[in-house]
Amino acid sequence: QDVAATGSRVFLDLKLHDIPRTVAAAVAAAIPSGASMVNVHALGGREMLRAAGEARGADHPMKIIAVTLLTSLDAAALADLPIAGHPEGIVRRLALLARECGLDGVVCGAPDLPVVRGCCGSDFFTVVPGIRPAGSPAADQRRIATPREALRAGADLLVVGRPITGAPDPAAALEALIAEIESAT
Repeated sequence: QDVAATGSRVFLDLKLHDIPRTVAAAVAAAIPSGASMVNVHALGGREMLRAAGEARGADHPMKIIAVTLLTSLDAAALADLPIAGHPEGIVRRLALLARECGLDGVVCGAPDLPVVRGCCGSDFFTVVPGIRPAGSPAADQRRIATPREALRAGADLLVVGRPITGAPDPAAALEALIAEIESAT
């Protein structure tokens, strides 16, 4: 609330994934925080996604977005799970489900952006994690992109964590990232 009160936009990256009633209660509890966006896991299913949207209400400006697949999951990792298919096909199905349930957008990897844009349109909000400045290590991320790649593919919002927080000089890392973003736009 304190951060939102300064006029800053707050993204509650909670990745809510529970029974519909519990997720609806969590979304309702997030509203007074002043957050501009909260996320839920698309794999929670149609009822959970609808409950999240209904808890927010049609007139409230807080965006609800659905996490499709974590960027740490690639085709090899999916083979260990009871989720059949290629990441892009799974992301497509989950993005369509989120749109059908009235959510505002999705969290997806940059490689998935053409699929999401193709099935959900350019007005469906996309949040893209796994952003790494050119030359940065992937760490535990598998489906990554540079800021330039993600922006050119149509990302609306980039999520950058460890390349800044883990840098020896986070302020310098942030400045370099901003310069890379500005050169891409």
